Amino acid sequence: MPDTNTPVIKLTGLRKRFGIGNAQHHALDGVDLTIQKGEFVAIMGPSGCGKTTLLNILGLLDHHIDGEYELDGRPVISLSARRQARIRSQQIGFIFQSFNLISRLSVIDNVALPLTYKGMTKLNRLKRASEMLAAFHLSEREYYMPHQLSGGQTQRVAIARALVNTPSIILADEPTGNLDSRSSHIIMEELSDLHRRGNTIIMVTHNPGLTTYASRIITMLDGKIDTDTIRKPRKAKADGKRPLNKTVKVKKPKKAKKS
Repeated sequence: MPDTNTPVIKLTGLRKRFGIGNAQHHALDGVDLTIQKGEFVAIMGPSGCGKTTLLNILGLLDHHIDGEYELDGRPVISLSARRQARIRSQQIGFIFQSFNLISRLSVIDNVALPLTYKGMTKLNRLKRASEMLAAFHLSEREYYMPHQLSGGQTQRVAIARALVNTPSIILADEPTGNLDSRSSHIIMEELSDLHRRGNTIIMVTHNPGLTTYASRIITMLDGKIDTDTIRKPRKAKADGKRPLNKTVKVKKPKKAKKS
């Protein structure tokens, strides 16, 4: 087990190159970054600055890098491919802008899918997935197909799938990019709640309004970290978990009785 003071993520001189010869360029050019357990980090910057490339490397989806990457105190280069796959399935949860649900599977089967790699029985997988969907007020949508959901519901299913393995690290790539403002707000309240529970969240976004939920804001430029700011995140609201498909009824004040 890693020491409690060990950073969750530590990057030293990280570089990622694309192309060859005269066409070669650095998507990441000497990135030094340390992230502690329980931080909510928002990464911003213009298109092509290296945000998504960095997220893919942190999620062990891209291995062809220069420099050092330590995860929970262990150099990633020392981990076998099988070990890295196990970490991806058990320790890291991915939330994508495009949702990436499997269209031919029902909602509950999509959420249960990551559990197949843990050797759980189908009954236990479905039970765990059902519990996770209930936490996101989606119990009545368990046996819907993805195309029958609204955008906000689809993203919440994607988040439920990302969390079904109870990962300690959540990587979110533009998690509200395809959503309207109301759905975006509710998704961010969910992520804020997860942060309060102790999850480490790293989110790439183009929307400066979403950074108010983060405890740390990093801006990137030309493959490098330009600014790194620590701040106090916005508190999640109590009504942040109301279902997207239901309207909250407001009670009208009673009329005063005539004397």
